[in-house]
Amino acid sequence: MSAIDGLPPLREVIATHELSAKKSLGQNFLLDLNLTAKIARAAGDLGGADVLEIGPGPGGLTRGLLSEGARRVLAVEKDARCLPALDEISATYPGRLEVINADALALDPLAHLTPPIKVVANLPYNVGTELLVRWLTPPAWPPFWDSLTLMFQREVAERIVAAPGSKAYGRLAVLAQWRCEARIAMRLPPEAFTPPPKVASAVVHLTALPAPRYPADPAVLERVVAAAFGQRRKMLRASLKGLAPDIESVLQDAGIAPTDRAEQVPVEGFCTLTRALAP
Repeated sequence: MSAIDGLPPLREVIATHELSAKKSLGQNFLLDLNLTAKIARAAGDLGGADVLEIGPGPGGLTRGLLSEGARRVLAVEKDARCLPALDEISATYPGRLEVINADALALDPLAHLTPPIKVVANLPYNVGTELLVRWLTPPAWPPFWDSLTLMFQREVAERIVAAPGSKAYGRLAVLAQWRCEARIAMRLPPEAFTPPPKVASAVVHLTALPAPRYPADPAVLERVVAAAFGQRRKMLRASLKGLAPDIESVLQDAGIAPTDRAEQVPVEGFCTLTRALAP
């Protein structure tokens, strides 16, 4: 792909700008530009969309997004060492790349983006789950984004798409599947990254539904799910007893056995329980 955008290979970029990955920032750089282009394509047609990218690092995925036709990319990078490399990409794609040196957890991206908006990112491991939960739980739905195409540790990716009854099924699965279509788009081995992480990774693609699958108050649902999975080995009558004095009868009215455990309850069941607790 360096022949397409005229920029040097990523290993050369990293050497030129002395960009050793920092463990404190959760950095693992993806250097294969064929892979970064494949991740960009997993986000669907980018031609008419603005793209939010968190943690671009030396810009491998950024280059993939731009070469695959993204209308505009907003790259939010906390590590100031990466800015010169990203500036070189910006010069190659005039007017299509804006780079902001900021902490993604403290930034409001809407001031810089025009809908439709897709989020595509090889998320830093140390903030990935927190960002995902924020994007899944905005004050109003539908959210500012149409889709999320995100790289996670494989274990986290599997938790997002997990089915009821599985060990991976938990809070992330309920929050994601209540409001989105979620699937794993691709899997990557540790050796695809520099430095190689200790675990495999996977890209998850989430498409926002126009409305949640089942009616429920988001704040109450979050509370119910957090309580249920916070003590997942306990029966629901024990893990949820702090939510209502008559929790056993509330569970029964919602069609849930008080002796069930959290991983046995599907998304619809949690929504029914939420409505029973907050009529």
